[in-house]
Amino acid sequence: MTLLVAFNFLKFGLIDLIDIIVVAILLYQFYRLLRGTAAVRIFWGIAVIYLIWKIVTLLHLTMLSKIMSQFISVGVIALIVVFQPEIRSFLFFLGNTRFFRFMSGKLSRKVNQEEFESEIDSVVRACKRMSASRTGALILMARETPLQEYLKTGERIDALVSRELIENIFFKNSPLHDGALIICNHRLEAARCILPVSKDSKISGDLGLRHRSAIGSTATTDAIAIVVSEQTGQISLCQEGQIIRDISPTVLKQLLAETMTNRSALSAH
Repeated sequence: MTLLVAFNFLKFGLIDLIDIIVVAILLYQFYRLLRGTAAVRIFWGIAVIYLIWKIVTLLHLTMLSKIMSQFISVGVIALIVVFQPEIRSFLFFLGNTRFFRFMSGKLSRKVNQEEFESEIDSVVRACKRMSASRTGALILMARETPLQEYLKTGERIDALVSRELIENIFFKNSPLHDGALIICNHRLEAARCILPVSKDSKISGDLGLRHRSAIGSTATTDAIAIVVSEQTGQISLCQEGQIIRDISPTVLKQLLAETMTNRSALSAH
């Protein structure tokens, strides 16, 4: 028996080491996405059940092992349903790694900064004026990820991007001022849209619903979110689930020009 264990250990090679490292990295990243949410308790519960199943199998408790194996095989389908938001976030994380961003950048059409110059200018001027008047606003600017699921929750507008229209939408007495304004294909597509709210416990307690929605929506898409605080008038920008707070209109314009041409604004800040 000892010789058999020693022989199996000697068969352990580089491929096995890579296998273990990759699995460990994937599990760690999945845990990071779950950390701070109620789903992390389910994650640990599944880990305990899996460990018990392996112990039962090693002890050759045949009947109990078969029952647990059936439970686990059927449970996989249930897990896909339970963890649907987390699995989606995890897949987005994989697609948003440097390697996949590099590959998608090579395959996708190069974006010319002039394409976005007019709408960026309109958004920045609107945010500057709304910041001065402390008018709360949440603007989501689409890039490559489709935002249809968010668009269908709001009121369709389909209008040219203009400072005046953006300000009118977020005017306090406007019926469209609640929710997010989404800009797609150089047009104001929809207003009063509902975005997913981030439940990350690490988010600062002084950030409100607009900021949490901006973080939540950019964590699962490659869109850019701009928030104007109703309390302080501060302008913030969100990308990849991260937030840059209290930026000037000049910095906002620079960051938008970088992000809308397929570069990360957060990599340099």
